Amino acid sequence: MHTVLTLNNISPRGLELLPTHRYRVVDDASDPDAILVRSHKMHDMALGDSLLAVARAGAGVNNIPVDTMSQRGIPVFNAPGANANAVKELVLAGMLMAIRNLPQALEFVRRLEGDGESFHKAVEGGKKKFAGGELPGRTLGVIGLGAIGVKVANAALSLGMNVVGYDPKITVASAWELSSGVRKAQSLEEVLAEADFISLHVPLNEHTRSLINEQRLRTCKDGAVLLNFSRDGIVDMQALPSFLDSGRVRAYVSDFPDPELRGRDNVIALPHLGASTQEAEENCAVMVVNQLREYLEDGNITNSVNFPEAVMPRAEEGHRICIANANVPNMLGQISSLLAEHELNIIDMLNKSRGELAYTLVDVDKPVPESVLDGLRKIEGVLSLRTL
Repeated sequence: MHTVLTLNNISPRGLELLPTHRYRVVDDASDPDAILVRSHKMHDMALGDSLLAVARAGAGVNNIPVDTMSQRGIPVFNAPGANANAVKELVLAGMLMAIRNLPQALEFVRRLEGDGESFHKAVEGGKKKFAGGELPGRTLGVIGLGAIGVKVANAALSLGMNVVGYDPKITVASAWELSSGVRKAQSLEEVLAEADFISLHVPLNEHTRSLINEQRLRTCKDGAVLLNFSRDGIVDMQALPSFLDSGRVRAYVSDFPDPELRGRDNVIALPHLGASTQEAEENCAVMVVNQLREYLEDGNITNSVNFPEAVMPRAEEGHRICIANANVPNMLGQISSLLAEHELNIIDMLNKSRGELAYTLVDVDKPVPESVLDGLRKIEGVLSLRTL
């Protein structure tokens, strides 16, 4: 039986997919086989030797020590696209709030005094201050065309907007989903120079931290609206205020409040609501639980942020060996030779690599003796190993 530790509230829709005769789900354990997490920060956690996998019920994994997990041969799973519709709807709401000045108008009404005729007179007298615009005919620039960026781009087209996108690493799957009406930009600066609205949809890493910096803000179209429903840290908060003061950036709409921007009329900040819908939480939980089960029960890897995708059907009457290893020459040769020395016939074999890491699945015709497993563990570059 596998022990699964939950570090946050995980939707029951996902947890009910873990059969009780195979899994023990707990919220406190020192030696779990797997961890299910949402926002809990894991970097300072002591993680025991029993840990086999970490699954994040969401997209971003900044709260998980991915590098440490990789060094230990532990895959980290996430749920790309499971919350895409929820974030897409919030981005559309952000554009509408900005172009129609809705937060300012709501605050104006909330502060009105008086009653009867005087109240209604004040309403009519003040509404002209909040006159806005409409979305059709305006240009949306989408930076990052993953699951969320594609949905945002396609939805904006259906609203009558012009859409230009930039993503030098767009996947084949995303390209298939993206409407042909989205124009491809050759550079990030090209998007910034012509977009009335700029929506960010990139992960936070060493390459994207402060992606929107002072130099790039200078290339923005005058009066552009910048929307960040991606990650805190993508926008340089030291550079942004002066562009908001000058009006070069007409409004900043973000899911990540910053104390330096508090109280500004041209800043719309939300308390990280991107995936905060019942539907998104359920979708994320169901996706990662299914991936976790597939890995624990069959050794297959899907939607891991640190290991390659590796899916191989189980051979009938076979015994499976799962090996996480460094991506180095002759690893397969050493594995095959050791199995042959002990007269273990390979029924099927799969090896996939991703950067410095690789993952190998081997189905053999009979149970694997502990002496063979010890021999495999001693191969230089083997990070983790288990049998099913």
